[in-house]
Amino acid sequence: MISAVDLLNGLGVYAGLQVLNVEGATGYIDTNYVGKAEKALEALREKDLVFVHVEAPDEMGHEGNTEGKIKALEDFDEKVVGTVLKGIGSLGDYRVLVLSDHPTPVAKKTHVSEASPFAVFSSIASDNLGNGRSYGETAARESGVVVSPGWQLMEGFIRDWRRFIEDRHH
Repeated sequence: MISAVDLLNGLGVYAGLQVLNVEGATGYIDTNYVGKAEKALEALREKDLVFVHVEAPDEMGHEGNTEGKIKALEDFDEKVVGTVLKGIGSLGDYRVLVLSDHPTPVAKKTHVSEASPFAVFSSIASDNLGNGRSYGETAARESGVVVSPGWQLMEGFIRDWRRFIEDRHH
């Protein structure tokens, strides 16, 4: 578990994960994005699963800070997802799941109950569905893929991903 948020670290401990600390991880827009990604890649040399949490987009939503939210999302994409995807191929077959824990629109400044979009990147060709789609709320709605209740997503991600998604395509 890599997070600057005590609640998430506690949930990680409860789930049996080891908490991995990253210098400069703040839970805010100035967090050490690259450090989190590099720590995840380091841990994946020995572990099968690493959970990386980035709080900055949520915080910017709560502040109603549109520019900050865009910056936080761009930094997450480039510095966390980009760093992980550049380095993970050297570790063998992989599957990466990217999602938010909940939407926090800047216009509302609070969490909303809408579904969270998710994306999966995999070295296993049969896992890759919907290549070329963009990532976001609109693309998620248009995909027709709905995972409800949300806790089922992790089980499907770990087991037979393609079949799991095909069973949920509406």
